[in-house]
Amino acid sequence: MDIGLMITILDRVELYDVMKFYEKNNITPVITMLGRGTATQKQLRILGLDNMQKALIAGVIAGSEKHDFFSKAKRELMIDIPGNGVMMSVPLKSVSGGKTLSYISNERKPDKEVPKMEFKHELIVVVANSGYTDDVMDVAREAGAGGGTVIHAKGTGAKLANKFFGVSLAEEKEVMLIAESCTKKSVIMKSIAEKVGPSTPAGAICFSLPISEIAGIRMLED
Repeated sequence: MDIGLMITILDRVELYDVMKFYEKNNITPVITMLGRGTATQKQLRILGLDNMQKALIAGVIAGSEKHDFFSKAKRELMIDIPGNGVMMSVPLKSVSGGKTLSYISNERKPDKEVPKMEFKHELIVVVANSGYTDDVMDVAREAGAGGGTVIHAKGTGAKLANKFFGVSLAEEKEVMLIAESCTKKSVIMKSIAEKVGPSTPAGAICFSLPISEIAGIRMLED
């Protein structure tokens, strides 16, 4: 089954236009979250930006529709131009039942063909105690990361963390999303675990998700 979660991270002022773009292409946004960017002032100047307020939109798409969706996004939203946001597709391995699939995919039929699991990029997801975003991102940048997006969240596994890590983690959390090349991913995650991991005040845990296609980080790669 070839379906993916199409994630777009962009300035909040563009949220309505991108939501309309999703809907026009028959993709119902199932997740919309507000966050902020982690770019340094130097990075903002390079990209010609002054807005750190971000939004995240995600909806389900069939594998056969991805290429056309990306092409339209590059043409209509100019998503491939640095500073206009980042768009990526994360493969979904399974969904809890036919009704759920119909709901999140707007009743589209997923491709039965299984995609080739070869990925050049991954989405690093870091969950840390609130107030330690700068510490985590400093460590990530030292290891080669370009930047990320922060979303405020609430933790629910404090007791479990104390059992496994021997530390009491705060309920208020920050979730950092960092899209990076597979060649950099391991070094970044290892550095986060060693320097700001569960046994530190930051209490950061991280994992990664594969990205099957991405647009908007060309400048960072160059």
